Amino acid sequence: MIKTDMTKENLIGKIEKLREEINTHNHSYYILDSPTISDAEYDCLIRDLESLEANNPEYITPNSPTQRVGAAPAKGFKEVEHTIPMLSLANAFTDDEAMDFDKRIKKILATEEKITYAAEPKFDGLAVELVYEDGIFIKGSTRGNGFVGEDVTHNLRTIRSIPLSLGQDKTTSFDIPKLLEVRGEVFIPDNGFIKLNKDRIAGGDEPFANPRNAAAGSLRQLDPRITAKRPLDIFCYGIGSISHDEKFETHTEILKYLKKLGFKISPEVREVSNIESAIEYKKSLEEKRDTLGYELDGAVLKVNSIDLQDEIGVISKSPRWALALKFKARSESTTVLDIFISVGRTGALTPVALLTPVKVSGVMIEHATLHNAGEIERKDVRIGDTVTIERAGDVIPKITGIIIERRGKDLEKFVMPLICPECGSKVEQKGAIYFCTNVNCPARIRGGISHYASKGAMDIEGLGEKNVSELFEKEFIKDVSELYILKEREEELSALDGWGELSSKKLIDSIEKSKTQPLNRLIFGLGIKGVGASLSTILASEFGSIKGLSIASIERLEDVPDVGTETAKSITDFFSNADNLCLLENLKDAGIDPKAIKRPKGKLAGKVFVFTGTLKNLKRDQAKKIVEEAGGKVSGSITKKTDFLVAGEEAGNKLEKAKKLKINILSEEEFIKWHREDFKDLEVTKNQ
Repeated sequence: MIKTDMTKENLIGKIEKLREEINTHNHSYYILDSPTISDAEYDCLIRDLESLEANNPEYITPNSPTQRVGAAPAKGFKEVEHTIPMLSLANAFTDDEAMDFDKRIKKILATEEKITYAAEPKFDGLAVELVYEDGIFIKGSTRGNGFVGEDVTHNLRTIRSIPLSLGQDKTTSFDIPKLLEVRGEVFIPDNGFIKLNKDRIAGGDEPFANPRNAAAGSLRQLDPRITAKRPLDIFCYGIGSISHDEKFETHTEILKYLKKLGFKISPEVREVSNIESAIEYKKSLEEKRDTLGYELDGAVLKVNSIDLQDEIGVISKSPRWALALKFKARSESTTVLDIFISVGRTGALTPVALLTPVKVSGVMIEHATLHNAGEIERKDVRIGDTVTIERAGDVIPKITGIIIERRGKDLEKFVMPLICPECGSKVEQKGAIYFCTNVNCPARIRGGISHYASKGAMDIEGLGEKNVSELFEKEFIKDVSELYILKEREEELSALDGWGELSSKKLIDSIEKSKTQPLNRLIFGLGIKGVGASLSTILASEFGSIKGLSIASIERLEDVPDVGTETAKSITDFFSNADNLCLLENLKDAGIDPKAIKRPKGKLAGKVFVFTGTLKNLKRDQAKKIVEEAGGKVSGSITKKTDFLVAGEEAGNKLEKAKKLKINILSEEEFIKWHREDFKDLEVTKNQ
């Protein structure tokens, strides 16, 4: 036990020295995989620090090594909005698709030069963001829908490979940024997963299906003490926002910088000089995936040059400059017991194979979608067939082939039904898809309610497909508006088998809570064809209310970035339907009529900007912030809707395209000067 009869200065010095020593050992053990002291010696240091802090609680700080676990169980997870979206990646499953990606990049850049890529493993875990202020870890969140995640700070603090303070590598010296957002993948190593499941079985609990599920479940524990017992680890792979004067030229430079700061970076990261080398990297990684000690489902390619990334840009859901090269999925064989039809919320009839249960990549598979009539015809899947099955991207079950040698002689071809199995209405065929023609088909209504209640929409906990089906069939609800009068039947609800007072109250509370969801979630929850989560956010900002969106013309909708003619027509069709208008009125009566938070219009209201080339004085996120705070929008691509192109040095084909479309072009200096003059009286003429 350490004596505490010392001066204040000596006490603080002793505490700080212990913290620094423990952090250094943590870095050596968890990041460098090179421990410098024994476990017993490490435990002794921790006990000494705990003793000092217990006797002098006024000196406890959130970034102390003793505070990794200490928060009380949370009541729920708060939402966290990412300052820069955490976009998903487009996938490639073949070498040809990878080559096509490279060709698209070269076409965008108008070059035939070889592209240098950063190549790294694609971890099968859970994406997170870590936020540091002045080098101290202050917040951590899940990826969520890419725009909004969940605050899991207390759980992330329990992961020893996440530094609570930066700069543990004492061999280098550099400035710690005031703000730093780090992206990474939380996972459970293979040996930790095996031990975790052994312990669960010994304790009478069900084993986890796979490491990814275990990692995701661990991060969503309300009690961080439970998370602390799980063998979680992390590899970091990029940054979001950073307040730093240093300009990174390449993605691999960013990773080296993160490693210096004390973050764990995969040793498998490589810089490759062309697409052929990238494909070889992916094949090499696939060959040794079982020896690495953690789950991978592919490799990730990123254009290495940051300037070129900016030039190439992003689309609504993914960066154009990155690609996931997926490994060939692991497969097993099983038997098709039956093929049944599932009717979705759009009325589409989807054939689904019922299978003899089989475990694939640690997950028990009993069903696999056959997508549509064309897919069944192409694969000629029949009831009774022995089939090979894999999990596409190690996630979605997929029938990949028929073992024709095992087919019985009397197996008949499957034929799509001509009437809806749910409501008996006529089915019509559009291409390879069969649709139920009845807009009031019970399956379509149930699907619409499930979508409305889903996590990305109104997030009504306890209202999954099973409960929706039960409540619909027992006539508790006929549409989403009737969710909000369920509280009047709470006693009846609690009397249902498997419900009870607690679960029914939780559902009612969650439904009531959904009334406070923002406008973009309501728009997404309505299930308008072609309107996803990201476009819902744009529409909410553009129109401000359901009323404003409902009266928008096709022409007005087409003026909105990311809205094409087909989507514009889909939106106007939705709001022209009498049943939909009645539903919206009922929702309004129930108290659901959110308004978007209106920003001051600003002098750039309605103007769309694109930035291209190398900016010498501004970072891209700074330039974007300037435009958005003045009411404008920033897009990644040049279209007829673009108002201004700000061209930095070495501007490429976007500049040429802007000239052809006669779009206003500004230099970076002109843009900065205009900004400093509060966007007053800029005289720019269309390029002739």
